[in-house]
Amino acid sequence: MIKVLLVDDHAVVRMGLKMLLNSLKDMEVVGEASEGNEGIEKAMETNPDVILMDLSMPHGKDGLSATSELKKQLPHTAILILTMHDDEEYLFRAIQAGASGCVLKSAPHDELVQAIRSVCSGNAYLHPSATKRLMEEYIGNLKQDEMDTYQLLSDREKEVLTLVAKGYSNKEIAEKLVISVKTVETHKGNVMGKLKIKTRPELVSFALKKGLLGYGIQ
Repeated sequence: MIKVLLVDDHAVVRMGLKMLLNSLKDMEVVGEASEGNEGIEKAMETNPDVILMDLSMPHGKDGLSATSELKKQLPHTAILILTMHDDEEYLFRAIQAGASGCVLKSAPHDELVQAIRSVCSGNAYLHPSATKRLMEEYIGNLKQDEMDTYQLLSDREKEVLTLVAKGYSNKEIAEKLVISVKTVETHKGNVMGKLKIKTRPELVSFALKKGLLGYGIQ
């Protein structure tokens, strides 16, 4: 049996959720609260498996603050944010506060029930649009990291990187750039070190992703 605590400032919402969840064989609502401070007190009394937490509760502690405090006191209790806000700022703040998931109040009942079971099992749950935004944020951060690393290279190192990725030998690169083979080896070592790359295939992959194969000397 999954013990659920409801924290929402709207009595009608709590009533509807209580009727829904208590009608299920594997769930039981063990308490209700209308704001964050009361939610923390109820959670300490009932030790729920899952807390359904509203974000905006203007007459007391808000859902993000309550979530952060509850995760310190009851780290094994999963907190599922129930919100009207389909907004990435709220999503990321909820995750940072320690929430296990986020469901829109407009979501179908089946999705809410699935989310409760998921976070109770130790998994995370995000509504589909939130998952998409989280992936976009992750990919954006990866690209930013790569861009920042690339900016560490000097113009000469970028030339050497491109020629190595194209398959030129050290001697051929030295001839094209009119430098010594030893200098080419030094530049290659610097490139590998700055990009934290250990093998030529990794270097080629990096050059392809950056679109560098058209850079500099052909």
